[in-house]
Amino acid sequence: MAPPPIATFPPATLRQELAPEEWQACLDAWISLAQIHLRLSDSEFVKTAADEGPLVSFLTAYFQEVSHSSADDSSLQGSKASSLRKSCFLLTHRILSESSIPPPLLGWPFLTNLCQVFPRSKGLREILQSVWKRKGEALETELQKMKNSMTAALESSSPEAAEEDIERLCHLLHVSPDAGELFLTGAAFPDSLSTAYSKVSQGLQSKLVLVAYLSVLGTLKSSKMNYSLLSDHLYALKIRAEQDQKAGKKLLLADLVTNTPFLVQIRDTLPNTGARAKNIAASLSVFQQSSLARPKNLVRRKIDKGKARADDHEYADGSFGAIHVHRMSLVSQIQDLFPELGAGFVVKLLDEYKDDVEQVTAHLLDDSLPAYLNEADRTAQLSDDHQPREAHFTPGSTPPPLPERRNIFDNDEFDNLAVDASRLHIGRKNEKLTADAILSDRKTAPNKAAILSALAAFDSDDDERDDTYDAEDVGGTVDTTMPGNETDVNEDTLFKAYAATPGVFGRDADTRRSKARAALKSETGMTDEAIEGWSIMIGRDPRRLRRLEMKFSHFSGQQRELPSTAYRASPADSGTEGENTGDGGRGGRGGFPGRGRGRGRGRGGRGGSGGAGVAGASDDKNTQAARQHKEASKGSRANHNRRDQRARKMARGGFPG
Repeated sequence: MAPPPIATFPPATLRQELAPEEWQACLDAWISLAQIHLRLSDSEFVKTAADEGPLVSFLTAYFQEVSHSSADDSSLQGSKASSLRKSCFLLTHRILSESSIPPPLLGWPFLTNLCQVFPRSKGLREILQSVWKRKGEALETELQKMKNSMTAALESSSPEAAEEDIERLCHLLHVSPDAGELFLTGAAFPDSLSTAYSKVSQGLQSKLVLVAYLSVLGTLKSSKMNYSLLSDHLYALKIRAEQDQKAGKKLLLADLVTNTPFLVQIRDTLPNTGARAKNIAASLSVFQQSSLARPKNLVRRKIDKGKARADDHEYADGSFGAIHVHRMSLVSQIQDLFPELGAGFVVKLLDEYKDDVEQVTAHLLDDSLPAYLNEADRTAQLSDDHQPREAHFTPGSTPPPLPERRNIFDNDEFDNLAVDASRLHIGRKNEKLTADAILSDRKTAPNKAAILSALAAFDSDDDERDDTYDAEDVGGTVDTTMPGNETDVNEDTLFKAYAATPGVFGRDADTRRSKARAALKSETGMTDEAIEGWSIMIGRDPRRLRRLEMKFSHFSGQQRELPSTAYRASPADSGTEGENTGDGGRGGRGGFPGRGRGRGRGRGGRGGSGGAGVAGASDDKNTQAARQHKEASKGSRANHNRRDQRARKMARGGFPG
């Protein structure tokens, strides 16, 4: 038996003329008829869902009205309207699941309206993917017409005429990835997006960017991944952007890579087989421009201060309506992001997530709401009988009173206000009193007789206290030796041995068994390793070596002989002072070894024969040795000998010239 025909869904103008009771009766009738159609067998349902049948006309008109309705349309709100919307979705799902689908349900208007009403439905996404596999040619033919029409409109002088179709296309691309792949195929439509981007307003620019992004995203999520199409499209975008950049135009690609996760999606979604597309996408990062970044909606973080917000019933703050004004601001924030949601449904979300807008937004985007919220009417508005939440505050015990503060001035005359007012003053008591006035006032000056008596009691001949013999009063012996003397003794011994015979610090076995090493070990009490280590450290630290030389090589009062420092004439056969003999005579410059002929006065005459000189006989061994010594000393001492001789002459009282 065929079900009764279902009446078409009326437009908004007719719905507003109906009384509420009449409209509720219409909703009940449509819900009942939808349930009857859903209970039909497959053969009867196929006959009912004919091309020009009342069921197809009803579904087409219903989704057309719901997708274009305003948020404050009360005729599409409520539990009955939500139940009807659910039944219509089930009817559409069953029709699209059949092998024979009426052409009106494969058309551009119906698909875009359906995707706009159910933008996050997983069931709709799956059924559209199935339809693309079964009826791909029919869908491509229908959508190709709209693609050509939008391409021509975008490339015209007034691309704003295609704004409505661009909005509807966004809903379709969001639900159906296969549609995005279709619109991305070919260079005409992507080029038209770039061409229109530099001509339209900022609002339409963001929609064009969204279409480009969803098209690429559809290619990534399509059932048949086409890496070649994606690579060609990315390369075409790059070439077109470079051309527009040279011409000084606004870049669609720059806005795309700056304000969308375009590059991140390609990098994270493509497998290794899409390396070419990955490389091209990575090269597009140079088009990112921070100046194009759109301001994000800043969400102010809530700081838990241990304070709860007052409800309407607590402070009589409900004069703004059925909901608190602060909560209404939260509702408006969520409705800015999701305009299709009703205020009543948003209030339920806020009740569920404790007025946390971030959690509500996250669960809506992830489609992870609880079951009872998924089944609720998303377009429900606030009812007049909305009851505020019950207060969750529990009365606490009265805290004990604060202890009284007490101090030593309690109950004095000032505390009891019994003090004489003449004794009170603010600031300094005598503000005009200066230091000169105090010094000139002799009333408080000390008595002269007292000063003289104090001076008489003072004995200026007393010596300072002598604490030399305080140690004897202790009753014991005071150890006045300084710690660390043993180290100085060892250093003295080691340094003397190091200066005399450095070989005693050798590290070979013979040196360790020598008597000198044994004597050094017994004197210092140190091991072979410690003695050798001391020598190594001295060799590495010149400053320490100089410090030890200054410390242990100074005169200690142990000199027994005092050699004469006065000048003595040299013997006749010497060229040196006081030691060698020669004919140098008194003074004179002759007679020194190696000086040859002398020019001094006295017995030396003009020649000095003392010692061997470089001017002697060539066959004399001493002369040859002196010459070799002279040549060997030239490089090291230069003319220092002559300088030293002059210094000696000047010290003896001679004068230059």
